[in-house]
Amino acid sequence: MISLALLLALQAAANPGPGPLGAIGKQKLPAKGCAAYLWSMDAGRQLVAMATADPGQIRLAIDGKTTDYAMATQSPAIGFGFGGVTQYRGGDVTATLDMAVAVRADISAGATVTSATLRIDRPGRDTVVMPVGGLIGCV
Repeated sequence: MISLALLLALQAAANPGPGPLGAIGKQKLPAKGCAAYLWSMDAGRQLVAMATADPGQIRLAIDGKTTDYAMATQSPAIGFGFGGVTQYRGGDVTATLDMAVAVRADISAGATVTSATLRIDRPGRDTVVMPVGGLIGCV
């Protein structure tokens, strides 16, 4: 079974490097509910986002600053408190997470994020779309 220890080991292997988003560093499971841990799909495999179902928010490092952005819209439900497409907003940032998940017998209290994209929109700046993948962990 894939355990929390494996999740933490994968986080520890994530190293900062060049890319549109910075690494957010090691993250813990939330006190309640579920969190999606999302790594970049490039060679660096950085942990670039953590989305939580309750409260609905996403943690990102943009321009070197790690910030939580609140959920604005979500649809349709895909399980674990997440939507297939979720928009998060804060300041001038709109982040859109489009993801699919799969439940596997070898993962307890969670699932895999089988495919996902993270889109960052900011007025007057280029839109960034980044493929990500990862795991959902629940307490």
